[in-house]
Amino acid sequence: MDEADRKALIKLVRKAKRVASEKAMELHDLVEDRLPAAFEELPALAEETYQACKLWSEAEAVLQQAETKMEGA
Repeated sequence: MDEADRKALIKLVRKAKRVASEKAMELHDLVEDRLPAAFEELPALAEETYQACKLWSEAEAVLQQAETKMEGA
């Protein structure tokens, strides 16, 4: 992996983290401001938040693995 690939991967991880944080804020706002009336929105938003966090976690793991390989090379 060269430096350009590393920077692109870092950018991807940051974007995934931002999206996950935005979904977490949406979920927080639903819980804080609109429950119990908006309870039917909860499953879909929880799933979206879970998927966004999972994507970030996977991207972060790829970055960590790549950086470990670069250090060992």
